[in-house]
Amino acid sequence: MRLAESEDELEKLQTDGDSESDSSHSSLDKDYVPRGLGPGSGKKVFTDEESSAAEWNCSPAKRRASRRQCRSVYASPLSSPASKTWEGRRTCRKKVKNATTPKNCSSSHNSRKRLFSPGRNTQSRKRQRRDLGPDKDGDDGDRWRNIDEEDAEPPQARFRPQRDVGPQLNRTASYTPLELFQLFFTTTVIDTLVRNTNTYGEKKCQGQRESWVPVTTADMYSYICLVLYMGIVPLKTLKEFWRGSTLFSLPFPASVMPCRRFLAISRSLHMNDPAKEAANDQKKGTLGYDRLFKIKPLYEQILEACHTHFHPHQHISIDERMVASKARFGFKQYSRNKPTKWGFKLYVLADSICGYTLNFFVYVGKDGEPTGKGISYDAVMRLLNIPFLGKGYKLYVDNFYTSPGLFLDLLKRKIWACGTIRSNIAGYPKEKPNNMPEKTPRGTIRWIRKGDLLFVKWFDTREVTMCTTMHKAYSNDMAKRKVKNKDGQWTVKHVPIPGCVKDYNKHMGGVDLSDALIGYYNVLHKTQRWYKTLFYHFVDIATVNAFILHKEMCKMQNRPTGTQKLFREKLILSLAQIGSTPRRSGPQNLMLSIFPFGMPHMPPMNIKPSALTTVPPSSSSDVVLGSAPSCPVEVSQNASTGEAAVAECDAPGLGHLPAYFFEQMSNVASRNRATAGRRSCVVCKRKSPVYCSTCHKTLCFTTLRNCYSKWHRSNNICV
Repeated sequence: MRLAESEDELEKLQTDGDSESDSSHSSLDKDYVPRGLGPGSGKKVFTDEESSAAEWNCSPAKRRASRRQCRSVYASPLSSPASKTWEGRRTCRKKVKNATTPKNCSSSHNSRKRLFSPGRNTQSRKRQRRDLGPDKDGDDGDRWRNIDEEDAEPPQARFRPQRDVGPQLNRTASYTPLELFQLFFTTTVIDTLVRNTNTYGEKKCQGQRESWVPVTTADMYSYICLVLYMGIVPLKTLKEFWRGSTLFSLPFPASVMPCRRFLAISRSLHMNDPAKEAANDQKKGTLGYDRLFKIKPLYEQILEACHTHFHPHQHISIDERMVASKARFGFKQYSRNKPTKWGFKLYVLADSICGYTLNFFVYVGKDGEPTGKGISYDAVMRLLNIPFLGKGYKLYVDNFYTSPGLFLDLLKRKIWACGTIRSNIAGYPKEKPNNMPEKTPRGTIRWIRKGDLLFVKWFDTREVTMCTTMHKAYSNDMAKRKVKNKDGQWTVKHVPIPGCVKDYNKHMGGVDLSDALIGYYNVLHKTQRWYKTLFYHFVDIATVNAFILHKEMCKMQNRPTGTQKLFREKLILSLAQIGSTPRRSGPQNLMLSIFPFGMPHMPPMNIKPSALTTVPPSSSSDVVLGSAPSCPVEVSQNASTGEAAVAECDAPGLGHLPAYFFEQMSNVASRNRATAGRRSCVVCKRKSPVYCSTCHKTLCFTTLRNCYSKWHRSNNICV
């Protein structure tokens, strides 16, 4: 700051400053001018005595006033002749009303205009109002409140379901796993699958060497039985379930259905009429085209069964579900935050208590007429469109669905909602006073209420934002967190937690619980047809929902529930009993003498006439292969015929001779004798033309495989 060197110079500077203030009054009439500085005041120097305390209650304004005085004193003696000319023009323009200030002004006038700008004064007023506090501001809903400020308790939901909560079954009856599964895969569903599969199979096999064998209802039950079995015993390829090697020795699949039959049904599996599918394909590119037409009959029947046989509890949740698939289809989705990145995206409504799938739909992109409120809004309203739902439900969603508009519309339908929310969504409170500081301790809570909506910020390891219509800001709930103390040791610390966060963590996992139950024994396997993947997923949904019904019924009747694996095992065995059986006996009937041919009694062997002899142990020419070498065989001579008869002997393995199938067949060419009538070996499951004449079992007897001896020894028939 420069100061004048003499009193005369100081008096001259003050006089120039007063004249400049008078000439510039008309140009600054819209600016904020403190009292005592206006035109005609006659004051040359500002003093503290001339300004009252009410006028100068803000110290920053006072400092700026003194700074303005010094700058004007400093700038006047340095003004150029050009500036004096402009000063004369200002004096002439003083007579004109509402005159504007010229652009080329002196440095002193620029400094004065900058110091008394309206923006700076407005900021000063905002700081003053902030210092006054919220009680003096008058707008209490315009700031974030602290944890110690009490919030009003919102009206609580009155739960009024239209049906009794839980399974909609006879609660005193006992249902088997098969009966519960048939609630979803009814006879109508099975008949639809059989009819459409046969139609497509006949169409596909036209002109081929092998004709289509029609699928029956029993065949379809056997097929579903093996599909569920493959979820419990997973292998890489389907053919490995029928391999007879030591590493893959699984007798159950072959006892239910042959491998070729299973693969034939898998290739021709269809859920809709092929003729109707062709008509729908012609509508591609139009609004009438249905992308899910191939699964539509089964899709609608499964949804109806899910609605009918269970009524949800008060707490429900909505979330996405990804069904893995690498097939090529137009509505394949990518989800970055899911364990399954690529596949079908399903929006699912589930019960938060037990994980029962209440409603779902497959997302195929933008279809129909949008409401203009977003995909998430439309998905929630579509999932809640369930008959017999009732009122008073509490819905939990994540930040993809949460919006103030959605929650208010749900509240009109008597459905309360809670969920995490994104800070950039429309309706979320913007930056307000008393916001969450950057560095804040764990457990800090800020909240603001706007009508029926409550917005809560809670800091745990990071900031969490919530929106709810059924909670109050803080209900004295505490959460346990492990933190390190000053010594570096882990200790348990109790931190405040809002009630909405606590309930959200408790009830949001309904869809995740359903996904976990499906993922334990899911029946998905690789396929090139996208609709088959959804068929397998529908089988999973039906099985898990049937298991949940089983658990709920057991709880009502005070019976042990058991595990899902045990439930599936019983279901598989029940489906195998009502399903079809293969044309030849399965490996489970090893000790039963069932054979497709009626075998005559084998005549006795012809030997040379001699007296009663004993075959030495070293001789094996007349001893059956595999019999005990130390067993003596007594042979007596028939005098009339000269034939020998074999005496009865208790030696094991006597009479078990191998034979060929073609011996009991007629008109077999010599080149086909090695393969005619082959059957599956009961040991290695490979084709063999040899069988045991006594046991009537098909057994391999080659240079590579001696299943004949192996099977007889394992069953203690020979030593």
